[in-house]
This record gives sequence, C-alpha cells and structure tokens, in this order.
Amino acid sequence: MKNILFVAMLIIAVNTSISQELSVLNKNKWSVEKADNWYAGHKWITGANFNPSSAINQLEMWQEQTYDPKTIDSELGFAAGIGFNTMRVYLHSLVYKADPEGFKSRINNYLSISDKHNIKTIFVFFDDVWNPTPKIGMQPNPKPGIHNSGWVQDPGDPNSKDVENFSELKRYVQDILKTFSNDKRVIMWDLFNEPGNSGKKETSLPLLKAVFEWAREINPTQPLTVGLWAWDFQELNAFQALNSDIITYHNYDDTERHQMVINLLKSHGRPMICTEYMARTRNSRFSNILPLLKRENIGAINWGLVAGKSNTIYQWDTPIESGEEPVEWFHDIFRKNGTPYRQDEVNLIKKLNLK
Repeated sequence: MKNILFVAMLIIAVNTSISQELSVLNKNKWSVEKADNWYAGHKWITGANFNPSSAINQLEMWQEQTYDPKTIDSELGFAAGIGFNTMRVYLHSLVYKADPEGFKSRINNYLSISDKHNIKTIFVFFDDVWNPTPKIGMQPNPKPGIHNSGWVQDPGDPNSKDVENFSELKRYVQDILKTFSNDKRVIMWDLFNEPGNSGKKETSLPLLKAVFEWAREINPTQPLTVGLWAWDFQELNAFQALNSDIITYHNYDDTERHQMVINLLKSHGRPMICTEYMARTRNSRFSNILPLLKRENIGAINWGLVAGKSNTIYQWDTPIESGEEPVEWFHDIFRKNGTPYRQDEVNLIKKLNLK
C-alpha cells in the first residue's frame, strides 16, 4: 500500500512539474495568426549573418577595447547598398558579465548605426558551435586558412551543461530582453544557435528549455525563435519548433534538398526564415537558393558579409595552411574595401531585393 501511494504521489508530482513547465513555456507564445500578421508587416526579410571583418569572434566585436563602430558603419553600408534589410548578430554573455551597462550601451550604438542604414537586427544569445572555452580579454589572431578559427561558444562547454550557471545566464538574458524588448530596431530574438552542436546533442536541452522560459517571462514585442539545423536531433527539434513563434532553420544544401526541408517545415503553418545558407562549394549559392526563398516567401539570411578575421571564405573542414585565397570562396560577399567577390551575385541580390 505504501509503495502504491508513493508511486501515485510521484506521478502527481511529475505531472504537476510538466504542467507548470508547459504553462511557463506557453505563456505569451504567439498564435499562428499573430505570427502571420507580424510577417506580413515586413517586406521580404533578406540579409546576412554579420560580424565585422575586424573581429575574429563575438567577444572581439563587443568588448569595449575592440568594438569598432567605424568598420560596422562602413560594412553595413555595403549591405544596404545591395538591398539587405536585416542582419543576424551574435551577442556574448561574457561581455555582459564583465561590463553589463557598457555592453548594453554598445548594443544601442550598434542599433543606431544599423538603423541609419535601414537595417533591422536579429540578436542571438547562446551558441554551441566552435571553440568551447571562451575567455574575456584579448582574442587570438586568426589561424591561416582555417574557417572560424577563433569563434567561441556561449556559454561554452561544460558551462552550458552546469545548472549552477543558469541564474547568472538568466540575469543576462532577461536584462538584455527588458532593455530592448520594445525596440523596433530589433526584429527578432534567436535564443540559441545550433543547440546540441559540437557533440553536445541532448545535453543542451536543459539550457534550451531554460532560455525559452526566461524569454517568455519577459514577453518582448519581438518574436522568439531557435533555428532547426540537425534533422536527426529529434527531441531538440521538436522542442525548438513547438516553442518558436517564427520557424527558422539552417540549410547549406543544394536546391533539391533545400526544397525538401521547406516542404517539411511548412507543416508547422508558421512564417519561415532561413537564418543560415550559402556555401558555394556545397552548391548552396545565391544563384539557386535566393530565388527559391523569394518564391516561397521565406526570409533569407546567408552566412557572411565581408571577408575578414573570421576566415569564413575557407571551407569548414578544408584548411589551406598557406592562408592563400581559395579558388572559390565558401562564404562572404565583399572584400574589405567593398568590392564584391562576384559581381553577378551582387547584381542578383539587388534585383531580387528590388534595389
């Protein structure tokens, strides 16, 4: 009898916990109608993932000693010149930890620059990709010919798995959201880039759930999302899709495979934005993918704007030790002086953006 009673109490406790979790996550989630109305209120969303050419990673972009508004202004000017209206930009919790008010001031400065160019911003909070041990302060020099040799995760590994860190991360996320929750220069919040990457898989689920809960509590006027990217991550994918106001995803495949992903994601019945695409040597190009996204009325945010310290003109797993320019760039559109890598691509982007 005692055992039966214990099991019954355990079931009640678990169900109560699940019910509370669901109520928090569902609180303030956008309806399909609200998401559709939001999307209809914007012209076609196009742009790039933006890190200035003078920064090797998020820390170098945002720390006071290396924040570079002159380069940001110049390079967002290149983007505006081809009709881009949105940039996806990564933040970093360590910059906030070191200097909360200074970081928020620099974010505001960045938004003022982008707004001058009529460019909206998608901010990204956490990230499971590349180097697992971010450190504040001076960042390393790029390793010749190696893609994203200095990019860092946020909050890193094992920090992203340690629930003892969550209270500090919650304070960071909610302070940024409160500060900019009504800012029309911010178009959307991307809460977590590629959760489960770098071999983490489902160990990233607790932080993923937590950041959605923290954001729902603040209830910003902008939509929340976390992009789908690894189609075999069943539990992560289900959670991301069911809790995002707008469906976002990454795809670096050719037209046929990209179309298959679009067809699958349409089943969610929500507006869609591809927040990463365009890897030339994988046949994900402006010439084939950008017209597809325009026809499908899906937002299009490619990886990379200006070639620089991130080294994203090189392929993911094909380093060039000499550091010489590859025969074909992997990502990016412009050289540092604003000259297009390929004029035909820029002409197409401008044409599709009606520029």
